[in-house]
Amino acid sequence: MAQHNILGKDGEEEAVKYLIAHDYIIRHRNWRRGHKELDIVAEKENELIVVEVKTRKDRLFAEPQDAVTPLKIRRTVLAADAYLRFFQVDLPVRFDIITVVGETGCFAIEHIKEAFYPPVW
Repeated sequence: MAQHNILGKDGEEEAVKYLIAHDYIIRHRNWRRGHKELDIVAEKENELIVVEVKTRKDRLFAEPQDAVTPLKIRRTVLAADAYLRFFQVDLPVRFDIITVVGETGCFAIEHIKEAFYPPVW
């Protein structure tokens, strides 16, 4: 497996550990339906939280959350809609970003709650 793929996988694992430590219930990881994909789907206090995880070795070129473009937001919202329909979930939804920066075993984690809202089409 390529080094950047290993880093990304390790970053997602750290994000899950972080969420569990903060009393989130993990419903799914890397949930897929067709071409739609969600990194982490969690629940806390009767709210469904869709988490986009961005892992980077450093912040030299850009902040990790800058990779969540309007197109990525649109795809994430469409995937969340598919998730809600598939599992017949009737909860309010929040979209968060967790950034994981550093090397495996020594990550800095930032949790950006309500990082974006579904766009109006």
